[in-house]
Amino acid sequence: MKIPDLKKKLPDLKKKLMVSVNEIWRTVFRHGFKDTPRNRALIIISNVWLHLHPTQVREHGTKIRFTWCMGGITFFVFLFELVTGILLMYYYTPDVNKAYADIADLMYVVPYGRLLRNTHRWGAHAMVITVSIHMLRVFLSGSYKAPRQFNWVIGVLLLLLTFLLSFTGYLLPWDQLGYWAITVGMNMGRATPFLGYEGPFANLLGMTINNDIRFALIGGTTIGAPALLRAYVWHCVAIPLIAAALMMIHFWRIRKDGGISGRL
Repeated sequence: MKIPDLKKKLPDLKKKLMVSVNEIWRTVFRHGFKDTPRNRALIIISNVWLHLHPTQVREHGTKIRFTWCMGGITFFVFLFELVTGILLMYYYTPDVNKAYADIADLMYVVPYGRLLRNTHRWGAHAMVITVSIHMLRVFLSGSYKAPRQFNWVIGVLLLLLTFLLSFTGYLLPWDQLGYWAITVGMNMGRATPFLGYEGPFANLLGMTINNDIRFALIGGTTIGAPALLRAYVWHCVAIPLIAAALMMIHFWRIRKDGGISGRL
């Protein structure tokens, strides 16, 4: 092949090698439209991941001094906790006769087990801190005001779920710290108004020691095997699924409400 002919074919060869103009890429991601405001909006709307975000963002909403990035950091930590939590499930049995031994093996026998458990624990502390700071930022910037009241309620529910995730994870090692922490929590539960058998107005709903909120949470009148199993299911399955669903609604509502809120 002559040199001039090779030079003519080089642009076509470069296009074939570029991932973004590959036919498979364009089929999956549907990009390659003309760069116009309408097409940029259509790309966001037609993407399964990007469509949850607004097509336009206010300029101040991209600045760290306004957002503090706490919402995004909290979501990142949640994903990190999911990954490390799934890995921990391979080495843990929710049984009162095995739970503590499994944690001990994880700390002293499993390669990098101590690092895995501690990063999960540190991530849990970090998530509580970042979501609390995020709620503070939303309050200070007035981002809970109309038309964002509903999304503020979703955020409060996510804050409560974060606390519940941290609390239910406390019992899983089945050590003295977890046992007495859950004991204190359940004593608070039985004193809950309406729902706790020792709480105010419990008689209106017919609450007794065998059917109140404490009994529902620990599966009995004393802390034992059912309490550990229920804490495990809540911590590893139920609460993460509920939190993930609420996060999707939270992100979607940010888009529907016009993106990052304006200044006060």
